[in-house]
Amino acid sequence: MKRFWQDAAAAPQDGGWGIRLDGRPVRTPQRAPLVVASATLAEAIASEWQEQGETIDPAAMPMTGMTNAAIDLAAADPAGFAETIAAYAATDLLCYRDDRDTMLQAEQAAAWNPLLAWAEQRFGIEFALTQGILPIDQPAATVAALRTAVFALDPWRMTALNPLVTIGGSLVAGLALAEAACDADTLWQAVSLDELYQERRWGSDAEAQAQRAAHKRDWDNAARFLTLL
Repeated sequence: MKRFWQDAAAAPQDGGWGIRLDGRPVRTPQRAPLVVASATLAEAIASEWQEQGETIDPAAMPMTGMTNAAIDLAAADPAGFAETIAAYAATDLLCYRDDRDTMLQAEQAAAWNPLLAWAEQRFGIEFALTQGILPIDQPAATVAALRTAVFALDPWRMTALNPLVTIGGSLVAGLALAEAACDADTLWQAVSLDELYQERRWGSDAEAQAQRAAHKRDWDNAARFLTLL
């Protein structure tokens, strides 16, 4: 799509903040009013529109995209949206440790145990840990508590949580960021630990590095979205 406006700006709308393109309000792909509660988020979205070139590049508009998802998907069907995220309660990355490399095991314990300890204290739960990749059953109370935490989120935070969990494979890490219990960079290092360790040991792979860089951009965008809410 070609750019059809000159100026993009945030403006009060429907008790919140909307985006105006030459004075005309922006709508989501489902034609809902694009209205957010936060002036800072609205300003960030308006900046994305203003910085577009002659042709619109959706990839350069992450705050707009996440807002569209929050309105059209998460708010439209909160339970359905939450379900795919909550499923990670039973298979959290942090519970699966290497079964052969003692050095990797030590790094996993150092990075992951504090996050699990935070979740155990925060939600009153316990985790079952295993070595290897074979599935392990988490206590039913643990799964239930983590699922409840996901379903309790508003559509906006749920939208941010979705890429964090699917990229990192850890619901615990995603919730820690959503609740500001840990910073985004530390959590990224934690969920990327296995890849980074293997890279240090065996050397880098250009394709893997490019994929990780793309995931890091999505991770950072989700973290930024949380700070703007």
